[in-house]
Amino acid sequence: MTRPDHTTTDAGIPVESDEHSLTIGPDGPILLHDHYLIEQMAQFNRERVPERQPHAKGSGAFGRFEVTADVSAYTKAAVFQPGTTTEVLARFSTVAGERGSPDTWRDPRGFALKFYTSEGVYDMVGNNTPVFFIRDPLKFQHFIRSQKRRADNNLRDHDMQWDFWTLSPESAHQVTWLMGDRGIPRTWRHMNGYSSHTYLWGNAGGERFWVKYHFKTDQGVEFFTQDEADQMASADTDYHTRDLFEAIDRGEHPSWTLHVQVMPFDDAKTYRFNPFDLTKVWPHGDYPLIEVGKLTLDRNPTDHHTEIEQAAFEPNNLVPGIGASPDKMLLGRMFAYADAHRYRIGANYKQLPVNASKSPVHSYSKDGAMRYTNVSDPVYAPNSKGGPRADPERQPVGWHADGEMVRTAYTLREQDDDWGQAGTMVREVLGDAERERLVDNIVGHLLNGVSEPVLHRAFEYWRNVDKNLGDSIESGVRAKQDEKDPKAANQGNPARSSMQDKA
Repeated sequence: MTRPDHTTTDAGIPVESDEHSLTIGPDGPILLHDHYLIEQMAQFNRERVPERQPHAKGSGAFGRFEVTADVSAYTKAAVFQPGTTTEVLARFSTVAGERGSPDTWRDPRGFALKFYTSEGVYDMVGNNTPVFFIRDPLKFQHFIRSQKRRADNNLRDHDMQWDFWTLSPESAHQVTWLMGDRGIPRTWRHMNGYSSHTYLWGNAGGERFWVKYHFKTDQGVEFFTQDEADQMASADTDYHTRDLFEAIDRGEHPSWTLHVQVMPFDDAKTYRFNPFDLTKVWPHGDYPLIEVGKLTLDRNPTDHHTEIEQAAFEPNNLVPGIGASPDKMLLGRMFAYADAHRYRIGANYKQLPVNASKSPVHSYSKDGAMRYTNVSDPVYAPNSKGGPRADPERQPVGWHADGEMVRTAYTLREQDDDWGQAGTMVREVLGDAERERLVDNIVGHLLNGVSEPVLHRAFEYWRNVDKNLGDSIESGVRAKQDEKDPKAANQGNPARSSMQDKA
């Protein structure tokens, strides 16, 4: 019998040596039938799965979600019923960086949650910002490519990023968030999480409501300045990963309080902003925050690859009482995420323990690579052989109302432009010191290889957000350029933008 501390092959067979291959004599050639050597080399060659396209760099932890208030008037979802506690997996990440990139780059942070509910797995795929750069899934691939690496030199390129942003005015609200203080959280524990998307809730009586999720950090919001983040990127590229793991390890369990904004179903027809536009928020004065419960992370993964890298979050995992909205980005992601998981980790990825439902599964899926849950006949529906049958009482929460609601949502409304909410944020939400840091961050970013035509568009982009902000950004960029090249400043540069001409 093998002792617990003795090495075995993956088949459980005892191993004679961890250090020496089988050879003909002490210095002879290696033998092909050294099956343990072959297993070790072959497994090593296959250890990596393709990294995620966006959100490649990240980590996470397990915990629980406890309902502390009564929102049963809005949803019948078991996970949100009073007194319910549900096991949860959270994953935090950066959007643009690869798996080895620094944690403290300026970038939105992913805030993905997997609830192991009594009605199946419910996933919420969000960020640490309440909005996003685009509102149409056709542009998503192009947006991510603009944030990744160039084809020629394989370098990330600020000119490419600003070229895309300035040609996509709907990005202004999110770019304002990104370039502000919250663009670099001090730790994952010190940032909020948002669904960003609008979802649909339905209660037991059949009433429907539009909702947005807000996970407010109980540790308080803290951030790194650009200089602090740059220093940390040099000192510890895995700072956020390390911070979360070590905080939980020493018993400092981070928590977030979940609030939701609830909009009556029919309000969507006439609300002053498109309520399904991912680049917009609902002002809290219109729809105040309603407390739901508390998320606490208290258990670290024991195998990062098995429990975090192979974790598959997908917004199409919606339990009874929760549905999608006409948000175009959400509807696109309901296909794209599951498709990405099938590519990355195989068709049967939902059978992996980290992704598997805690409630019984009775599906007609079968076969495929790496399937290990047995299938029994009948394997088709409908059938008369005793197979599982759909429950007609479990009607999904849907928005199949009159088509006018969806059509009017995507027509321009009184306050539904691309610049308005970003400008309000700059003028009414940010304080003086925050605005100064916003200008400094944007100036520093624009000075990093952005070409003159794109610079000109960037200045106009920010003037559309706020005239004073745009003027300050252009003045800052031109002053820094003149410091580097006094000769060009003295001679006058015809490429200078309109602000100097107007002066």
